[in-house]
Parts: sequence; structure tokens; C-alpha cells
Amino acid sequence: MGRSTFEGPVLSGDNRFGPLRDVGYAELVQSCYIDLSNTTPGTANYGGNSGTFAWSNGIPNTAGVIYTPSSTFSTSGPTTTTPATDTSTQVYRGAVMYLPINSQIVDIIVDYPVAITGESGATLSNTSVFVSNALTAAAGTPTYATAVISSSTGVGTAGRLTTTYTATNLANLTATTSDIQNPQVGTQPSFFSQLVWTLSITGTSVAAPTGGQLVFTVRYRQADNNIGNSTTYPYGNFD
Repeated sequence: MGRSTFEGPVLSGDNRFGPLRDVGYAELVQSCYIDLSNTTPGTANYGGNSGTFAWSNGIPNTAGVIYTPSSTFSTSGPTTTTPATDTSTQVYRGAVMYLPINSQIVDIIVDYPVAITGESGATLSNTSVFVSNALTAAAGTPTYATAVISSSTGVGTAGRLTTTYTATNLANLTATTSDIQNPQVGTQPSFFSQLVWTLSITGTSVAAPTGGQLVFTVRYRQADNNIGNSTTYPYGNFD
């Protein structure tokens, strides 16, 4: 079976001719299912471990590379950043995704099918998922959204989490930023947007989680403001 990728928005509709076309953007989805009990990269639902996040586009999950956001081109390529290793007061887990720049994020979904285990001796103060274009520390401000698992003791209740957005978050969702230079391009500038899902477990006597599952899903459009322009997208098909 052949494989194909595309550059530019996917247009979909059943009337692509004439001034009353009904075409629109097709929405794209990326998702990462992590199981915090699985610490073996390259296996199904690998959940990362101390200092390492998961990357779903490795299929199955592999160890993810997180970059320091920068829209400046460098012949040496992008610089990486590493999640802090586990301590007795703070544990980070999560996932990283890469999107086309200027994508329009439609929805950010955090599902929590299995509650976190391994924190029975801990006193937790906050367990949250921060969705940003970079690693987000426990006290940081995420670029795109926040989903709180528990704002006090405990590890919350399994289910679909409520994702909240500030006014700034909503503005940021309209066009993802130019965050990382494609490391394979060499001397030709090419950039991606980065989406980092940071699970933050904060408290005292915190330990590495022994279990728990989360599913991170982003729905987005690869937008192009020229849609409907008869010069850029002529009516009908190309010959």
C-alpha cells in the first residue's frame, strides 16, 4: 500500500465548482496514549520515564525529543530541552507532538481512563496537564490549555478531564507558533510548531508513578488564508 503526505490544507466538499462551492478544511488529529507503568520505549503505549516524554508518531510510542522554541534559523539546528528528573516533590511525565506552523487548534482533549497509582505515601498539592509549545513547569503558564486532575490531595477521578482556556490561550489557538527548525533540512530554513503535554505531579513524598493512563488528543486544521481565492485555488480540478 502506498504512502503519501501533503503540504497545505485539505479541502473537502461535494461541490467544488462555481462561486457557491461548499468546500471547507478537513480537520486533522494527533493522539498519544500513554501508560505510566510502561517504561520501555518503542512498545505500545510507552509512557515515558524520569526525564523523558513519549512521542506517538514513532508508532508505537518512542522517547520524544523536546526542543527549546525559537523561530530563528541556525545552521547548527534546534536546541533540545529535557524534563526535570523525578524528585520527592515533583514528577513530570508527558508527550510531545509536532504540527505544521500556523495550524488552527480546534480542540484539546485529555482523557484519563486509569487513575495514577504509586502515590499512596505522598501528600499531593496539585496534579495537572499543561498544554504548551514548550515544557511547562508546575507554576508556569501554558500556551494553549490546562486540564486539572486534582487541585488538592489525591490523584483525581478517571474520566474525560475538563480543559480550560484563558483569553490568551484562545488567541494562541488560532495560529500555532513557529517553534522548531526541522533538524533534517540542513541549511534550508523549515519550521514546525511544537505541542508539549506536561503532566505535573506536585507534593511531598512524591514517587515515580507505577500506573495510570492518559490519552492526549489535539484536533487542528492546517489553515491557508487563501481558501476561496480563485487564483490560488481555481474552481474545479487542476488539469
